[in-house]
Amino acid sequence: MPAGDPLGTHRVIAPKGALPQPAERLDNDFSKVYATEIVVDVQTLNVDAASFRQMEEASGGDPDGVAALVLETVKRRGKQHNPVTGSGGMLLGVVERVGDLAKARGFVPGDRVATLVSLSLTPLWLDRVLAVRPASAQLDVVGTAAVFLTAPIARIPTDMPERLVLALLDVAGAAPQVARLCGPGDTVVVLGAGGKSGLLCTAEARRRVGEKGKVIGVESFPTYADDLRALGICDHVATLDARDPLAVRDAVAPLTEGRGADLVLSCVNVPGVELAAILAARDRGKVYYFAMSTSFTAAALGAEGIGRDVDLFIGNGYAHDHAEHTLSLVRASRPLHELMQRRYT
Repeated sequence: MPAGDPLGTHRVIAPKGALPQPAERLDNDFSKVYATEIVVDVQTLNVDAASFRQMEEASGGDPDGVAALVLETVKRRGKQHNPVTGSGGMLLGVVERVGDLAKARGFVPGDRVATLVSLSLTPLWLDRVLAVRPASAQLDVVGTAAVFLTAPIARIPTDMPERLVLALLDVAGAAPQVARLCGPGDTVVVLGAGGKSGLLCTAEARRRVGEKGKVIGVESFPTYADDLRALGICDHVATLDARDPLAVRDAVAPLTEGRGADLVLSCVNVPGVELAAILAARDRGKVYYFAMSTSFTAAALGAEGIGRDVDLFIGNGYAHDHAEHTLSLVRASRPLHELMQRRYT
């Protein structure tokens, strides 16, 4: 049995020398066995929000069209790596085989697991798509995937519905990053605060800033804005489109005495919100872009163009112990748990 590279380069077909994520095509032939891989029978794909929305728009909202696009991408690239958004998602399944060099990770055949690494670097074979679930951006499938030695993976806990766990772990990197970036007394603005990652970021910000801090949510979808108000984790919720930077600026300014926020979090799953996030931040504040729809060119040049000295952070889907951090955050709040369960299961 060949070992295979811990980073998965043995699965790269093109271009030669690339790592799996930026590669154009991966080898998804699972008759090839490698000692560093964990092979998973795939049951559900949780597509990231930006990618799912793009495919919905491209297919005119037809679920069968979304399924066809996923099947086409996997057939052509050997992975679910959206060629338009460049993003993927993650998956849920059952461990089928553990390579000899991967046994120290503690997983055994039959374990129900979720990958904590993007589908954009995960070798994937799909036999068929059984169902498309637009509300949760999930697809029920029959397929096979490989997890590389360096790729994070987690067992599915038994105290939550699996679909909820999958939805939460898809954005598990968000809340721990918020915990690092803000503290007591800070003012935090969350763009797209009513969505999945937005809710987690808002809840974490509320925990971190305390009674003397302030959390401001910006949400364009009225139903999500109402859900956010009902949770009571924001000091103020503005129902407006974050793609309108002047509207965001004008909403945040009076709530911060014209100063701007210490930290702005962008969790919107469409392009065009980079400048709104920058305008909402104070001088020498921090802006964290979690959504994969972000143009980091637009963010960097936008800040320069309006003379804003702010620290820009690229969203990282991984943080130490991020899965347990996020699941514990939701477990700790019955209203948040119930809202997430209602939406994503």
